[in-house]
Amino acid sequence: MTRMTREQAVGRVLDDIHADLGACATIRDLLERQFSAALRHRGAELSALSELLMPQLDAMEARRQQRVQLVRALCGEQATMDDLFGGLDERRRKLARANWEHLEQLVADCKQATIRNQYLMAEQHSTMQRVLHGDDQTYAPA
Repeated sequence: MTRMTREQAVGRVLDDIHADLGACATIRDLLERQFSAALRHRGAELSALSELLMPQLDAMEARRQQRVQLVRALCGEQATMDDLFGGLDERRRKLARANWEHLEQLVADCKQATIRNQYLMAEQHSTMQRVLHGDDQTYAPA
C-alpha cells in the first residue's frame, strides 16, 4: 500500500463507511430475496443469491479490516472509531458519527435477517430429513 497523508487516511475511512452503507442496503435486499426463495423451496435461486451475497460480504470485510488498520495507525493500537471521530471538525464529526451509527444499525439488521434465514433453512432441512428417513424417536420410551 502506498503511504497516505493523515487526511487521505481519514478520507478513506469515511469513504469506506459510505461504501458499506450502500453494500448493507444491497445485502439486506439479497437476504430478503433469500428468505423468499427459501420459503418457496427454490434451490437454484438460493444458490444464485449466495453467489451474489459472497462478493458483497467479502468486500465489506476487506473494508472493515482496512478501517481497523487505518484507525489504529492514526489513533493508536487500542483506538476506536470514536477516537478517530473526535479528531474531526464538528461538521465532519457529526456526519461521520451519524453514518457510523446508521451502519451499525444496518449491520445488526442484516445479522438478524441472516439468523432468520439460517433458522428457516435449518428447520426445512430437519423436516425433510424426518420425511425422508422417518422419526427415530416416534416409538422411543419417554
